Amino acid sequence: MEALFNSTLAVTIAEIGDKTQLLALLLVGRFGKPLTVCVGVFVATIINHGISAYLGAELSHWIPNNWLPWIIGTGFAAVAIWTLIPDSVDDETPRYDKLGAFGATCLLFFIAEIGDKTQIATVVLAAHYSDAIVAVVLGTTLGMLLANIPAIYGGAWLLKRIPITIIHRIAFVIFASFALLSFYQGYTAL
Repeated sequence: MEALFNSTLAVTIAEIGDKTQLLALLLVGRFGKPLTVCVGVFVATIINHGISAYLGAELSHWIPNNWLPWIIGTGFAAVAIWTLIPDSVDDETPRYDKLGAFGATCLLFFIAEIGDKTQIATVVLAAHYSDAIVAVVLGTTLGMLLANIPAIYGGAWLLKRIPITIIHRIAFVIFASFALLSFYQGYTAL
């Protein structure tokens, strides 16, 4: 349950103002089909984060146990810092119009997530909770949906009401806390 909760919380906060959230806004603006865009976001995220979580869990088995908290802590610290860097997205949507709302959303969202902070967070969370990768995938996917569905349906209204710098600072604190906890676990294991 801890893996599910922490994964959901971390990705929900980290995703607000992220380039994939901006992409979702562009896609719903382009196609005018919010439900279809939501389903596309779900499919792309579950596949992308499933692969990422598997990779994170596998890495945790190859790395010596006494190194793991330090590596995971460093990963969380990197994601924390990354959350303070604002994202932008180029409007690449028109060339994918022929795929329709669902196809374009799946393809563009999957590609946009590659190397994104939420994908890296998924790898790190899965390494940390290597015995609960299903919970991590469900949590990160749920977090992605919790952040994107209001953006898709509320769009500009939501982003105008929530100062993005505040959201990025909250995400920083959450990931920095995970990093400090991991470093503490590494220190106490010495």
